[in-house]
Amino acid sequence: MPAAPRRPIGDYGLIGDTRTAALISSDGAIDWMCAPHFDGDPLFGRLVGGPAAGTFRAGPATSAVPVAQQYRPHTATLETVWETDGVQLTLTDGMVAELGGRLLPATLLVRRLTARGGPVAVTIEFDPRFGETHDPPRAVRRNNILVCSRGSLAVALETTPDVGIEAGRTVSMTVEPDRPLTLVLAIAHREPLVYVDPNAAWAALEADEGRWHAWTEEIDADIPFRDAVVRSLLTLRLLTYSPSGAPVAAPTTSLPEELGGIRNWDYRFTWPRDASIGVGTFLGAGKEHEARRFLAWLLHASRLDRPRLPVLLTLHGKHPRPEHTLDNWPGYANSTPVRVGNGAADQHQLDGYGWVLDAAWLLTRAGQPLNSETWRAVRGFANLVCERWREPDAGIWEVRGDAQHHVHSKLMAWLALDRALRIADTQRLSPRQHRRWRVERDAIAADVQNRGFDNARNTYIGSYDSDDLDAAVLVLPLLGIEAPNSPRVRNTIDAIQHELDAGGPLLYRYPPGRDGLPGMEGAFLPCAFWLVQALANTGRVAEATARFTALLELAAPLGLYAEEMDPTSHEHLGNFPQALTHAALVQAALAIRDAEMPGTDEEQAPPSRHSTGPEIR
Repeated sequence: MPAAPRRPIGDYGLIGDTRTAALISSDGAIDWMCAPHFDGDPLFGRLVGGPAAGTFRAGPATSAVPVAQQYRPHTATLETVWETDGVQLTLTDGMVAELGGRLLPATLLVRRLTARGGPVAVTIEFDPRFGETHDPPRAVRRNNILVCSRGSLAVALETTPDVGIEAGRTVSMTVEPDRPLTLVLAIAHREPLVYVDPNAAWAALEADEGRWHAWTEEIDADIPFRDAVVRSLLTLRLLTYSPSGAPVAAPTTSLPEELGGIRNWDYRFTWPRDASIGVGTFLGAGKEHEARRFLAWLLHASRLDRPRLPVLLTLHGKHPRPEHTLDNWPGYANSTPVRVGNGAADQHQLDGYGWVLDAAWLLTRAGQPLNSETWRAVRGFANLVCERWREPDAGIWEVRGDAQHHVHSKLMAWLALDRALRIADTQRLSPRQHRRWRVERDAIAADVQNRGFDNARNTYIGSYDSDDLDAAVLVLPLLGIEAPNSPRVRNTIDAIQHELDAGGPLLYRYPPGRDGLPGMEGAFLPCAFWLVQALANTGRVAEATARFTALLELAAPLGLYAEEMDPTSHEHLGNFPQALTHAALVQAALAIRDAEMPGTDEEQAPPSRHSTGPEIR
């Protein structure tokens, strides 16, 4: 089978059901979908596994460029439209998220091709593969239903009308006006395989759209750039594993940060840092239920490791398997190795404690008091920070080398103790422990202001005894360790903006080429939104708004963002879509809103939420 031409990462759209997700290209091909969950083996994996890894394409028989591709407003349903000689073909794709009260499979993918203005020749390519070795399925036909299975995983494909699809073969047919072709894929794992009539599946998808509409209507109406914010919140919701409430960093693995390079990592896990980011993001947009779920998952998943906070966990709250590479996987754009698992799991990252305790404070401040178990966890985290803040760590960027004294990590350690002290005002705490937290918090402030500040350049640096800057330090004006408008804070923002500039509104996260890995990486998209947030929180609202507007123009056609971007071509790079980027977008918009509101208490404003340290993972 000849290799398909490479499609840009940003060409793909996301659909999902909050248990798994699919990436669909503008030619109608599902080139990435894991089953039964986000972190399962790819059922369709051509995106990084090449043609042998399988795909599911539905679209015009001849090469055609879509004239439109968009989500139905405020839903997770994707529409792709092609037009030839006045005849229009529309592909509608979606997955059913809400299963309550109905006999439906855990995963139900619905695709419909509709012709308008005349008949259209179409092709269907259904080529599921199983496991890391791309095994073809055991396929049997039961009446007009094609069942493909391997081990404990089974999928059933049914169409209306029946077109005799076979696994691994391309089928051609004609779609007539007013006679759409509906394809329904049901997936079962260690449970009975439920067959769903295509018309009933379509009705279930339409009902799901109504629930997405209702969900988006609850998002605060006063948020600027609301359409972009709503799309980002929908994306974050789709990337949340609903059975546990765990947010996945991205639904993909090994999409490269440099085309043809080795910076390819598996993000199909949950970082406690990201769960904390989600608390602030959803809470700021008026979504308290999602915020509470994120913190509840985080505290439940970390219970066996306390007081240590794991760097990352599986969707089910377990430790990930060791990182390994996949043989004979060509990678996206020949970017190898393709990795499964993540070697950052065993690192010590101090900053995570700050995010978690800040998330607990945000909920406390919002009138959601912590129960005794949560308060016990908070105390344990705060005590560990007291014990370990003087040690070097791997930092937010998870550099796989010698640990360092990262300024951002120290700032977040300060945040952890500061937020623990604020929560303590609503809880019982011994005077001795209160005094210890206060003393250690003040010691961190003195240490980072002394060793983490370059007096000659009048800026905070990336790590002690280094000249490099770090865009993660843009969190500085949001913490309260210094006044947001102090000269030291403002000069740090200006220095990062100048020295880490990647062109236009883009930023590098640290000076390129300084991380010890071969090759280069792109501009880091969350950093650009963190700069917007920092500018807004220091009163530079017009500048923040201009940068935010420029960043919106760099979104992929469907409003999605990867983790990084080529500064020259503006091609999206890295795993896609990236939850961190979309959370940073929402928080930047919230910062602009809050800066425009009179009487905002900047010290109390929710901190910008950072990242899953992607990388150097």
